[in-house]
Parts: sequence; C-alpha cells; structure tokens
Amino acid sequence: MHPINKFKRDLGKRQQLGIWSTMGSPALAELLAACGFDWILIDTEHSPIELPDVIDHMRAVSASGISVVVRPAWNDMVSIKRVLDQGAQTILLPYIQNAQEAALAVSYMRYPPHGVRGVSGGSRAANYGLTPQYFKHAEAELCLIVQIETTEALAQIEEIARVPGVDAVFIGPADLAASMGHIGNSGHPDVQAAIDNGFRRLKAMGKPCGYLTTNEDEVARRIQDGIDFISLNTDGALIVKAATGLVQRMRKI
Repeated sequence: MHPINKFKRDLGKRQQLGIWSTMGSPALAELLAACGFDWILIDTEHSPIELPDVIDHMRAVSASGISVVVRPAWNDMVSIKRVLDQGAQTILLPYIQNAQEAALAVSYMRYPPHGVRGVSGGSRAANYGLTPQYFKHAEAELCLIVQIETTEALAQIEEIARVPGVDAVFIGPADLAASMGHIGNSGHPDVQAAIDNGFRRLKAMGKPCGYLTTNEDEVARRIQDGIDFISLNTDGALIVKAATGLVQRMRKI
C-alpha cells in the first residue's frame, strides 16, 4: 500500500503542533516523536544531518505514527530528488524568493511530463519496487511547503502562494529579521508586525501557513492566531533550556 500523507490530509483542517530535529540523533528524534507532537521536521539546512541520517531519522520516527517533514539544504533538483526517493513526502524548502523559484520547486517534486524529477522504481519511497503502481499514486501524497525568509519574498507572498503545487507557506522569522536589519532579534516590533502582515495575507487567500519560534509566549500567540502548523521549539533549544534551568535551580539550594 502507498503510504498516506497524514500531514497533508490534515493541513488546513486542524492545527498541527510539531518540533524541529537538528541534533543529528535518531534516538532523540524517536524520543520526541513519542511525546505527543503531530509532526517532526528533520533539518538538513542548519544541521549536520545528511541523507543516510535522514533515513535513520525517518525509521526511528515511523513507529510513533507522527508525520515527518524534511527540509533540504536548498531548492535544488538533485537534493530534493534524493530526499523524495528515500521516502520523504512533505518537503519544506528554504529561501524561496519569488513565484519563479516556487514553480521550479514544484517541478523538482513531480515526474515528467509535469516536472523534472528523475525516475527510480526501486527507491525506498517505492518500497524498493514492491509498491504496486507507485508512480500512479506518489505525487498525490507529496506536500510542498515553501519558506519565506526575506522582505523581498514577503512582498510577493501572494504570488508565491498562488503557484500551483505549493501546498503551504512557512514564514521564517530569523532570516526575515536579518533581512530587515534586526539580526538575532526576531522579536523586534517591526519584524513581528511584518510576520503578522504576512499571515493575514495568507489567511485572506486561504493558504495554509506555518511558523517556528522557540519563544513560548509567541508560540501561544501564534496558536491563538490560528497558524496551521507550528513548531513549538527545536530539540537543541529545548535541551539547553531544560539543562540550564535545572543547573541554575540546583545551584540555589
């Protein structure tokens, strides 16, 4: 049976809460997957995770039944093809600047004649050739999320979101803050106002949208705003907060 993409099925229908996996540990991803999240993102852009590691992470998480999102390092045809061939169904692509780049991303996700994805019937995604009619059903279960990270992209958010094949838009606060001259300060009022504006525009056109923040107060606000899928933290930041808090509390005894 071809696996169903639960993340895509639920997208825009119910709010999905997730977490970012960046530490390169399948065991840690497995642990987090059992903690009640709806999805986990395996990041290869800002982490040491490579393709064999992505496979190990997906295997570790699969027993939990939660959804997996993979972020390739770049909007690159070969990188995307390799991740898809190993069984990723939902892709988050960083640094999409305009509708043309979004359209290219869609083409990298699809087989000819609708795209340029290379064909392999014996891939892990096709259960090594054991999934009947894999090519007939594969694309219906793929989900493409494009990431908006600059003021240039934010200005064109509707055009990007309207590209056929773009399933959702994710606003990345850290790089957006940097592009606005507030590097390291995504909580700056101007940055937050720009993010709010982007989400309002996406909501107005009915496009599902996503977000990541390690600030718990902002997480709560974005949940109340109705953002469709939100990462509540990253594995590294979560561990740092818990570990430093524990040490500081014990030193006060």
